[in-house]
Amino acid sequence: MLVASLLMYDHPDAAQSANDALWAALRDAMRARGLDVPDRLDRREGHESYWLRPDLAFAQTCGYPYVQQLKGRVRLVATPVFRYPGGKGARRASFIVARAEDPARTVADFRGRRVAINDWLSNSGMNLLRVAVAPYAIDGRFFSDVTVTGGHMRSIAAIREGRADIAAIDSITWGLHERHAPETVAGMRIIGETPMGPGLPYITRAATSDAELAAMRESLAAVIAGPENAEPLDTLGLTGIELFSDADYAELEAFDAEARRMGYPKVA
Repeated sequence: MLVASLLMYDHPDAAQSANDALWAALRDAMRARGLDVPDRLDRREGHESYWLRPDLAFAQTCGYPYVQQLKGRVRLVATPVFRYPGGKGARRASFIVARAEDPARTVADFRGRRVAINDWLSNSGMNLLRVAVAPYAIDGRFFSDVTVTGGHMRSIAAIREGRADIAAIDSITWGLHERHAPETVAGMRIIGETPMGPGLPYITRAATSDAELAAMRESLAAVIAGPENAEPLDTLGLTGIELFSDADYAELEAFDAEARRMGYPKVA
């Protein structure tokens, strides 16, 4: 029995309901093209637990884990395009955020302050932040303290609660919460944006054939173009897909290399 998961943009509650509806449409479109896919999305495990499962039909990963751990071990299906600010097509930046009342106005103003990151393998919360901060680091340091929170909204909570001062937040996560759960980002202010890089790709297991991969892409395009799916697509802000290759995702490795070249190999 195969498994499908869409946990990367599965909150707030409105997004979860929209993902269920989106998957139902994708499931039917994929089955119509001869693909074997599960009835429902699986939410029983953490998002990263699905990526390398041999029974993976469909999931979404972060670009930095893809280039660091998954490349050659899964297949890229497509990268979604969202209408929220902070991106161009399927390329996305992160928003660098702080408390609204914080007197600091630029990234450079936060020297010696405390940062929250969601995960050391996150592109949006760590890798893009690292390359944005690197020009201001001295002897490999910029912040006084680094807190790993386990999630973007937990990083925002850390700032609100006074345990951190600044964080880089995935701009789609920010857009979804600002629209559907504005109270969760209340009191925060965007002080800047990171560079843009390829967004979070949809993936499938490595054993997927070229024909099956083509059918998945056709199904995605058909579902996004279908007016009957307008409501969940509007809720998610999903407007299209782009096909990126490993060469495109190498840009995220280039950000890593650039930060290291500037003497800032780790957010610190």
